[in-house]
Amino acid sequence: MGWLFIACAALFEMIGVLGLRLYSQDKTVRNGLLYLGGLGASFVFLYASFSYLLVSVAYSVFIGIGTAGAVIMNMVFFGESTNKYRIASLIAIITGVTGLKALS
Repeated sequence: MGWLFIACAALFEMIGVLGLRLYSQDKTVRNGLLYLGGLGASFVFLYASFSYLLVSVAYSVFIGIGTAGAVIMNMVFFGESTNKYRIASLIAIITGVTGLKALS
């Protein structure tokens, strides 16, 4: 159950990051709700995961998935750079998160 909460938290973190990006470009109520609602929900799910997982592991996996997801989302939808060093860094993050999950 804890890993499901982490997955939901990471998904909502990416929604919050999308809202932040949109809100910085166009300050509308909808974009503000995406931003605040996404990040707020992500922390609710993260907090719920602490009942099932070690805080250090849950937080690390949450941050890793959210960071990698946000970078990939910005590369795909907003045209950010996709050079080989960014891709290698993403692979390192994903490898680390997978290792933490596998060993927990």
